[in-house]
Amino acid sequence: MPEEKNKTILQAISSYGKNLLGFIRRRVINDADAEDILQDVWYQFSSVINSEPIEQTGAWLYRVARNKILDKHKKHTETLLDDMVTDEDDDEAPDFKAILMTEANTPETEYLRNLFWEQLFYALDELPEEQRQVYIWQELEDISFKEIAERTGENVQTLVSRKRYAVLHLRKRLKQLYLEITEY
Repeated sequence: MPEEKNKTILQAISSYGKNLLGFIRRRVINDADAEDILQDVWYQFSSVINSEPIEQTGAWLYRVARNKILDKHKKHTETLLDDMVTDEDDDEAPDFKAILMTEANTPETEYLRNLFWEQLFYALDELPEEQRQVYIWQELEDISFKEIAERTGENVQTLVSRKRYAVLHLRKRLKQLYLEITEY
């Protein structure tokens, strides 16, 4: 069993390691933080590999990485969600991205982040496999359309079209959540 576990871990590292590190680097301040987070992801992966089945290794790894990035951000600052939302007298609308990607460590922001990611993954699960996979590869794993086309043998335009349908579905599906988060 340990030999099989090691083989699975090594295979995941060779398949996802480089892209996962790139994904993390784009979302943290420095390379040292990115490497620490990646190490935490691999540690968590190695500790759960035997205890629970992981159906989509890539999606699982990126979800854990996102959670680790959010945890890292939460440790740096603490602000109130109300401070990030503009006054009703202002002409500007609240910045949705600022609410979700803030470094704040409050129960409100934690709840909103968890709710958003949960709803995103539910919405992704509703997509046809081809659309879901292209979206995950392109947006979450940051793989270029050209590389995806090489992997799958599909035309780049076909992949772009699949991602477009996925994005349209996600926008429609997550619109109500967006409205609930941004309208107080």
